[in-house]
Amino acid sequence: MLNRLFYIHFIMSLLLGSGKEKPQILSTSVSFSGIEFEVVKNGESNNRYIWLHGDERTANMALRHHLNHYDGTAFLIKSDEREVVYQNTKIDPNRIFSRSGSLRALKKFRPKWAPGTLNEALDELDQNREQFLTILFPDSGGILIAVHNNFRGYNLKSELEICTKVSVNPKENPRDFIICTDPDDFDKLSVGHYNILLQDQPPKEDDGSLSWAAFRNGIRYVNIETRLGWLSQQKKMLEFIEERLN
Repeated sequence: MLNRLFYIHFIMSLLLGSGKEKPQILSTSVSFSGIEFEVVKNGESNNRYIWLHGDERTANMALRHHLNHYDGTAFLIKSDEREVVYQNTKIDPNRIFSRSGSLRALKKFRPKWAPGTLNEALDELDQNREQFLTILFPDSGGILIAVHNNFRGYNLKSELEICTKVSVNPKENPRDFIICTDPDDFDKLSVGHYNILLQDQPPKEDDGSLSWAAFRNGIRYVNIETRLGWLSQQKKMLEFIEERLN
């Protein structure tokens, strides 16, 4: 659980090195209800990056490579698995960014809870979520960029139902695509050759994903999805977003 002292320490860690001619890569850590993230900062860019699933290792490698060449702050989950341990169960860390999503995530692997304990867990996640998002979200004008990999047949067709605009390149693999929540970002990205999806309307049912938490808070959000193992492709897509949106 984040406390005020840690929050101050975290902010001071990110500010170290300000004013130097050469950006210095800094590293610290932050926790969301016991879920640990390594925080890597290069330079003074307002852009934020996040890697949420520990089994999607290509995304981790691509993001670390990107931070060696571009400014920004990356939040990298300290896990080797897709789910993480929480309250004697395990949860998907990309399904706990709303109370309704957290409820489903908590009951997925542990359907029965002792009276009162489920609400206590939800209340704790609610409190710590706000603290974590305050640190994670960029200031006005910044972008939050998530990196993911797929290896179970998931592709852009799975997202079309909740898209308001799409720009699909038949020459690109449908498992490699970019989701954004800002119409202006979609217009800038769709002139390239990648598959681009716009999701700027909230779904009927909030699944607890970070994308909708960012959307509710007015944060520009971009998700880069590629096949697991396609490191070069994900590096290029990160660079493409850097050039188009900054």
